[in-house]
Amino acid sequence: MANPAKPPLLAVLIDADNISAKHAEAMFEEIASLGEASIRRIYGDFAGGGPQGWTKEKLAALAIVPHQQFANTTGKNASDIALVIDAMDILHSGRFDGFVLISSDSDFTRLASRIREQGVDVFGMGMRKTPAAFVKACKRFIYVENLINEPHKPKPKPIKSDDTGDSPPPLDDPAKLVIRAMDAIEQDDEWFTLGQIGQFITAANPDFDTRSYGKRKLSDLIATLKIFETKRGDGNQILVRRLD
Repeated sequence: MANPAKPPLLAVLIDADNISAKHAEAMFEEIASLGEASIRRIYGDFAGGGPQGWTKEKLAALAIVPHQQFANTTGKNASDIALVIDAMDILHSGRFDGFVLISSDSDFTRLASRIREQGVDVFGMGMRKTPAAFVKACKRFIYVENLINEPHKPKPKPIKSDDTGDSPPPLDDPAKLVIRAMDAIEQDDEWFTLGQIGQFITAANPDFDTRSYGKRKLSDLIATLKIFETKRGDGNQILVRRLD
């Protein structure tokens, strides 16, 4: 159980084959905002110098421990299996408050779900191409593009009849997300706290991130939506109401 006086203890497990090392510093800066990365492990075949740029120098600079898995098997990736086994061992130790699974691979969907079944938080990190199933299995999913100042540009996309749901959908209309949150919050007052709204949106949409819309904070995003009004309430908290 996390002590309120200290940050949550996190186990960071990285799939070296499915994320580039060039994003490493940005990812660990983000992880620092979530808790203390006590375990930092990466899985892959490092015999050839490190996949995706994960060199020994990069690993040493960030105190990441490599777990060598030789690419001498066919079928299921040996690195994926090793990561899952270690994750379950760490989970059953009972010492950690959360996991950070860094990959763009849907193979870790069941792992994320299993960890959360034990009441332990799972934060995912990966590229925007990450399959929706893995994204939804996490408490929160952070797109690496948002950490390197590459906000997603929403584009209308026709729904295909053969869509399997493996790819992440286009960005949701932020106004609809806010309205949905207001409708779900049971209160008579027309003014809702920004914290209430943000908490509901994030719980219902693990990959919601205002940086995807080019805004640093939820208040900045809502300020661009003309159907809402904001004001300062008690304690200087931001309040929001619908105008329509």
